[in-house]
Amino acid sequence: MSTAPRRRRRSWPFLVAGFVVVLAVLGLVDGLRASDGPTATSRSAGSSAGSAAPVPGSESPESSTSGMAPRPDATAEDATARAQAGLAQLATFAVKGRAPKTGYSRAQFGQRWSDDVTVQFGHNGCDTRNDMLHGLADIVLKPGTRNCVVLSGTLRDPYTGRSIAFVRGPRTSEAVQIDHVVALSDAWQKGAQQLSADERRNFANDPRNLQPTDGSTNSRKRDGDAATWLPPNRAYRCTYVARQIEVKAAYRLWVTAAEKSAMTRLLTGCAAA
Repeated sequence: MSTAPRRRRRSWPFLVAGFVVVLAVLGLVDGLRASDGPTATSRSAGSSAGSAAPVPGSESPESSTSGMAPRPDATAEDATARAQAGLAQLATFAVKGRAPKTGYSRAQFGQRWSDDVTVQFGHNGCDTRNDMLHGLADIVLKPGTRNCVVLSGTLRDPYTGRSIAFVRGPRTSEAVQIDHVVALSDAWQKGAQQLSADERRNFANDPRNLQPTDGSTNSRKRDGDAATWLPPNRAYRCTYVARQIEVKAAYRLWVTAAEKSAMTRLLTGCAAA
């Protein structure tokens, strides 16, 4: 009679262990069920169009890279330093009149949004327009495109200071357009005719010269330079003109006298701020 209680006490560890195993199995099943998600990949890309962007060509939605177009929320100190650097660089530019527009066409700058370039994001398996759209906030990516095609997102537009919803579609995609900071036609008339075909293709797809913006604002800009067009958002004008100078320096373009005067006047005020 005295052995029965001892046998019952020894059975408790086995009962507890079995109960733990059952709980673990149930937890695994629930975890597998919870892993089922939507077909499109959703990702928050940050607070601005200049935020870090996923690397197209990688299936992991978490992989990212920096170096998109300059952030519109740069500090006042950054803008001042950039304006000072812009003024110094502008002083080295050749000043000439516009060359004839004869021979200009979009085709002179290669296939539209070509990935066959040697600038940043070139040969990554994704077209340049989608590369730039990766800088939008809260992007949703199209399945089966190796994290390339952006279905939707929100643009924090530095040109207007507004937030703009982007939804891919034949009637909605143009709400967000990609602006060439230095317009292709403007570049053609100020030195790009002397560039090689490869250099012009790089110019048209260089992230330093690209900025997602409101479609109607981009249409109003056309091929204007700093003497004829500036972003409606005054807070971004210093950065915008500094970017134009950086791009023109990189591609050996010149400025007109009116353009240089407008740039100098604006950046002098920025540098003193």
